[in-house]
Amino acid sequence: MTVDKGVEAGLQHQVTEERPRWRVVGPGLVVAATGIGAGDLVATLVAGSRFGYALLWAAVLGVVVKIALVEGAGRWSLATGRTIFEGWRQVGRWAVVYFGVYVVVWGLSYGAAAMSSTGLALNALLPGLDVRWWAMITGLVGAALVWFGRYGFFEKLMAVLVGVMFVTVVGSAVATLPNLGEVLGGLVPRIPDGAAVYTLGLAGGVGGTITLAAYCYWLAEKGWTTPRWMRVMRIDNAAAYVVSGIFVIAMLVVGAELLYSSGVALADGEGGLVELAGVLTDRYGAFLGHLFLVGFLASSFSSVLGVWHGVSLMFADFVASVRDVPAGDPRRGAGGRYYKAYVLWLTFPPMLLLLLDRPVALVVAYGVLGAFFMPFLAVTLLVLLNSRTVPRRWRNRAWLNVVLGLVAAMFVVLGATELVKAAAPLLGG
Repeated sequence: MTVDKGVEAGLQHQVTEERPRWRVVGPGLVVAATGIGAGDLVATLVAGSRFGYALLWAAVLGVVVKIALVEGAGRWSLATGRTIFEGWRQVGRWAVVYFGVYVVVWGLSYGAAAMSSTGLALNALLPGLDVRWWAMITGLVGAALVWFGRYGFFEKLMAVLVGVMFVTVVGSAVATLPNLGEVLGGLVPRIPDGAAVYTLGLAGGVGGTITLAAYCYWLAEKGWTTPRWMRVMRIDNAAAYVVSGIFVIAMLVVGAELLYSSGVALADGEGGLVELAGVLTDRYGAFLGHLFLVGFLASSFSSVLGVWHGVSLMFADFVASVRDVPAGDPRRGAGGRYYKAYVLWLTFPPMLLLLLDRPVALVVAYGVLGAFFMPFLAVTLLVLLNSRTVPRRWRNRAWLNVVLGLVAAMFVVLGATELVKAAAPLLGG
């Protein structure tokens, strides 16, 4: 039997075109791991400890929301060949100014918070050194690992941390022997008395930061830069957020089974995770307690690495665009001058905040700007994905506009709530 050479060539070409579509472990895993930090685990844990499984549906909704936002950012990048910051420039000068102020103030405060979280986990595992010194060591190690901006190494390291998180966090949930009937019952939407803020937080806040927008830059670093990669981007994004959803559900299970059922209350903030490790130790032995602390460390350090790499790429694009640096100039890319400048900004000035215990005014400014970044992202994506810049095939469908509109409204409400909380110290609250 003979095969026509033209047909054979066509089949070979199809195989070549299809093969890369299924290399799906990539930027989605990175953005999901970066977004799920210790603070997000605490928020979910506290929700489970106070309301049992009643808000499980909100956690699942939160995963769907993040899939929609990240898919929109990725679709913009692949369909237009432009970065998300170039899109914001198209939206208007106000968006450029907002992002410029945000990325500077946010980076200073977030650097201190991320290093402190990892330092707390290290101090719990190795208590011979104070938290702030462990935090500073964390910042230096994180900066060194991403200094040259090598994406392949960075992605592999993040995959290892995700693996550690999966084994430890999900393992802790399995050890509590969850009631599957109650778990399924938690998928029915309902809001218990006093749970409105927690519901919004789970649906909109968990795993949602500026790093969602960094997805565009990680796509480019991976080499996924044209509409040809649209399908694999969507698979990559959905699969990664399903994994992050498993983390969130696992923490809610731990809160519901270990704390809600026994009436145990934990401290606010990342310190609650250290206390939880103590509860696990008392209930199941030292091995599980230490194993959970390793997961806490992996979750915190993955956020450090993700922000140090991804947001530095965003900052480099911001500065290069404002200064009209031509495309292809080394200053625009990972490892370039602007990229390294932001890595240093995330690392060294926050160390002063660790020593000064973070001034209230800076925390308030961080809270004000941060509270409205997610609605900013949702609204600007709504504008960009309906613009003529995007080829008609890749523009929003009507139902997507409705979804993004609802997401934007939800984040505005959540942002207003966070704004009130951030301003409370200045108002004497």
